[in-house]
This record gives sequence, structure tokens and C-alpha cells, in this order.
Amino acid sequence: MGSLLLSTQPTNTTYQKHCPEQTLLYQLIEDNHKHLDSYLSQQGKYLPNYVKHEFEKYLQCGRLENGFLRAKYQDCHHEKLVAFALAAEPVE
Repeated sequence: MGSLLLSTQPTNTTYQKHCPEQTLLYQLIEDNHKHLDSYLSQQGKYLPNYVKHEFEKYLQCGRLENGFLRAKYQDCHHEKLVAFALAAEPVE
């Protein structure tokens, strides 16, 4: 992954790592979106492909294992890993 050098010292504010996998919405989608798709297909109904795609992208967004940038302060060499947010894209 790439690196970014920052020229100023980190602020005194406390950085709180974003953990999307710990939110209720994330857990609900992760635990149930495939069951919903299966349930609907048993009834002859289907989720649109763009909905399935958005669920999958949501589950990948903001997770370090899906890509990150390493930000490093030049003066103190303090580093932070910043997870990529996946941008929306058109679905065919």
C-alpha cells in the first residue's frame, strides 16, 4: 500500500478507529443479506443486482484488510493506517 508523509505534528485530539464491523447495521447486513436473498428466491422473488452489489460493497468499505493508506508524520514519525472507503460505481 502507499504512504503519505504529513508535515505537521498530530493534533492532541484522540483518534478513534472506525470499526464498521462493530456497528449494528453492519452486523445485521452481514448476518442476514444472504438469508434474505435465499428467502426471496424460494418465493420466486429476487433482490435487484444493484442491491446485492451494494450489500457486498458496504461489507468491504472501511476495513483495513480491503486496502489502506499509511500516513506518516515527518517530524515524529507517528503513523496511522487509514482504510479506503469504496466509492459508489454504476452497476450494469
